[in-house]
Amino acid sequence: MAVRSHRPGAVGAIRLDLRRLHESWMELFFPRQRGGALPVPGTLMPETAGGRVAYGGWAGVGALVVALVYPLVVVGFALRYPTRRIDRAAASLGVVGVVGLSVLVWGGLTVVAHFQFSRRGFIAVAAAVVVATVAAAAAITFSRVGGRGTTVLLVYPSAMTVLFLPPVVAALVSVTLGSATPSGSTELAIRLLDGPLATVGASEYLRENHTLEGVACVGMWLGIAVPGGWLLGCVVGLADLVRPSRCVRR
Repeated sequence: MAVRSHRPGAVGAIRLDLRRLHESWMELFFPRQRGGALPVPGTLMPETAGGRVAYGGWAGVGALVVALVYPLVVVGFALRYPTRRIDRAAASLGVVGVVGLSVLVWGGLTVVAHFQFSRRGFIAVAAAVVVATVAAAAAITFSRVGGRGTTVLLVYPSAMTVLFLPPVVAALVSVTLGSATPSGSTELAIRLLDGPLATVGASEYLRENHTLEGVACVGMWLGIAVPGGWLLGCVVGLADLVRPSRCVRR
């Protein structure tokens, strides 16, 4: 007689995800929380009245945090498989192969930029390609170091730079051929200067000492790609926390 493996449905899987995420939250201050719903042998509960109050309060805050974070976990589930595919492909190519592929692909973009864009537009695209090629070598090197911290802080931002910086800069430059500043970059730069950069006190310095032309435009979009890589690494890391990577079908 065939034995059926029990797999929870969609609702059951979501409940299990939420429980694991909440247990991980509880373990930030209360040890031995993962393993199942209370009461479970091995789960540590506070014995004092104050400890129980703190436990309940922390659990309530955790429920709210889990409700806010779980949509990011779902995004992490969707992104985890393609990121693993890219990582395995890069590992099989090695440093030389990854750098060579970056030079081949984005070098062609540089040639097109030379004939299609203004001098400043070409410089912006060429600078983006150079940065992307260096980032390609950095991504594969850091990935060999391993570790979640290294992956999130260094590998994902480098990979985001490789994949998106050259085409984004080229697309912005191509909107208005011959323009010193790619269309769309100025408006975005103003929003950043008047918003988060003004909050940290960097807006006035940047306005007085820099203009958004050529390489400066690359620097701005590089500053966007790096935090984007951190965000990507965090959501994939959350997905791994809830459903460990060994559960991912390869």
